[in-house]
Amino acid sequence: MHPFFIFVKCELGKAYDVAAALVEEVEGVSEVYSISGPFELLVKVYIDDGQDIGRYVNEYIHKLPHIKDTQTIITFNAFT
Repeated sequence: MHPFFIFVKCELGKAYDVAAALVEEVEGVSEVYSISGPFELLVKVYIDDGQDIGRYVNEYIHKLPHIKDTQTIITFNAFT
């Protein structure tokens, strides 16, 4: 499994609705955090190695209602 992160910008007043939809409806979403700054949510996602991240974001995240913008952060290594 390969993790990556998505910053999500929501329509005004819809961050909690989007967060609930991400957790309840989107396979692979591990955690959703409310955050400060230009985006309202930070989403941690795990997908199978070799799965197309761009296609995943396009088909599972961008289709949810009340999302205005996203920024995907691809991870390389985890240091523990």
